[in-house]
Amino acid sequence: MALYLVQHGLAASAVEDPAKGLSETGRAQTERIAEVARGYRVRVRKIYHSGKPRASQTAMIFERYLSPPEGIHQRAGMGPLDEVAPFAHSLDLTADRMLVGHLPFLERLTAYLIIGEPAPTIFTFQNSGIVCLDLDHRDGKPAIKWALMPTVN
Repeated sequence: MALYLVQHGLAASAVEDPAKGLSETGRAQTERIAEVARGYRVRVRKIYHSGKPRASQTAMIFERYLSPPEGIHQRAGMGPLDEVAPFAHSLDLTADRMLVGHLPFLERLTAYLIIGEPAPTIFTFQNSGIVCLDLDHRDGKPAIKWALMPTVN
């Protein structure tokens, strides 16, 4: 069982799209990562997103490729600047969930889940990238199991 954290795909500029939905590059990168995740047989039961257009559009792409049986749902508390501690305490780390959200929230959440503090940053996310957290069998605490990113720069 795992928790998959995804930074939304690259957004269009406010001039191109005032709602800041996905750009064409953002769609293409997300499609590519979602296809690779499907090829690796990533199993997700439910996908949550923040409700912002770029996050919901990213979640819909992952839904198309991964077919989570419980679908996709908007979830409060996943905004870029939301507090991570209360959110982290509400998570079931054994339920194969995917969270599609924003920075700095995702980086702060990752640090909080692993070291109990929202800083320092322990993993740098990329747009459309997936970070898989799983419970370490040795101590039962979350650890980064793997990551799938659009670029290796």
